[in-house]
Amino acid sequence: MIESVTNIDVRYYETDLMGIVHHSNYIRYFECGRNQLLIDCGIPMPEIERRGIMLPVIDVKCHYYNPSRFGDVLTVKTVIEKMPMVKIEAKAEIRNQNGELIVRGAVILGTIDSVTRRPVRMPEFMREKLCKYFN
Repeated sequence: MIESVTNIDVRYYETDLMGIVHHSNYIRYFECGRNQLLIDCGIPMPEIERRGIMLPVIDVKCHYYNPSRFGDVLTVKTVIEKMPMVKIEAKAEIRNQNGELIVRGAVILGTIDSVTRRPVRMPEFMREKLCKYFN
C-alpha cells in the first residue's frame, strides 16, 4: 500500500455564494494528493509524460460529509491499496484542520501511450518504483 498526505489552503475563489468550497474543487484536491503521491514514489507526472505515458481519469467517485470554507486548511490523504497493472485506483480522504471528515472518494486512472492514445500496461519504470510498496 502507498499512502501520501498533503495540505491545501482553501482559497476564496474556490468558494461559492454560500461561502463553502464548491463541490467541483474536491476533484482538484484529489489531483493534488495524487500528484504528491507520485512525487513521493519518485515518479512525478512530468517524468511519466516525458516517457510517453498519460494517466487519464476514467472514473471519479466523491461522497461529501461536511463543508469546508475559505481559510480552512485541508489535509488530503491519498492511498493506492493494490499494485496497478493498467489502471490506478487512488482513494482519497480529505479532513479539515479540526480533523472533521469533509469528503471521501476515489479516482481511477488509465495508463495510455501518449502517441497512440491506446491503453498500455504499467510501464516497467513505474512498476519498479511502485512494487516496493506492495507485497
